[in-house]
Amino acid sequence: MVAKQTVLEFQHVVKKYGSQVILPDLSFTVREGEFITILGSSGSGKTTTLKLINHLIEPTQGKILLKGQDSQALDLIALRRQMGYVVQSIGLFPHMTVAENIATVPKLLKWSSPKIEQRVKELLELVQLDPEKYQKRYPRQLSGGQQQRVGVARALAANPEFVLFDEPFGAIDALTRLELQKQLKTIHQSLGQKTFLLVTHDIAEAFYLGDRVMIMHEGKIEAFDKPQKIIQNPPTPFVQNLMATVKAEQKMWEGLE
Repeated sequence: MVAKQTVLEFQHVVKKYGSQVILPDLSFTVREGEFITILGSSGSGKTTTLKLINHLIEPTQGKILLKGQDSQALDLIALRRQMGYVVQSIGLFPHMTVAENIATVPKLLKWSSPKIEQRVKELLELVQLDPEKYQKRYPRQLSGGQQQRVGVARALAANPEFVLFDEPFGAIDALTRLELQKQLKTIHQSLGQKTFLLVTHDIAEAFYLGDRVMIMHEGKIEAFDKPQKIIQNPPTPFVQNLMATVKAEQKMWEGLE
């Protein structure tokens, strides 16, 4: 089996705001087609890490390589167009229909109208929203879960190599959240070569979705491995405590059965 190429690499990345150090020295690699989840509590540096990838913020020191190229040397607009971005607040344009929202980047790229229409239809079907029923609706006419599906479709519209998710399901009720997690995992598997990176503070979400899970604490990586390996052999005291918390919760639920 041929090893997949490294498509993202952080080399000793430091992020500071004045004297406040958010990331003291961050290094890791991501391979093509992986689904990476970044788990951590508030202030762990997980969202900062995600925003550094598409240069919403810039590193203080170190390098971020995309397919071996220094991302700071790349054209910023071109870089962001190869990266879909999904956030918790969704950020759909309220004055645009679902179809118009999804078509935003393809229109900027001057795709033809038939190509855009076909792409909108494909993506609505991918996120399990009937194009005939939903493409002419406005965001206010959708549930929170439906809006988030449109957000995912919009992020995938221009066929990006990377899709970044920042707590995408954090504001959605538990049952809808579970359904969207299952759907997102299926979407990733069906797309094959797309690289997904998702930030979350939800342990179950991180371990369910991630091919590998990066656990961050105070700007440092405490673990970065396959979920089962972390569960079987937590590498640091912080991760050991985290796993103990999960086991304690499981016992509590078992006790209620």
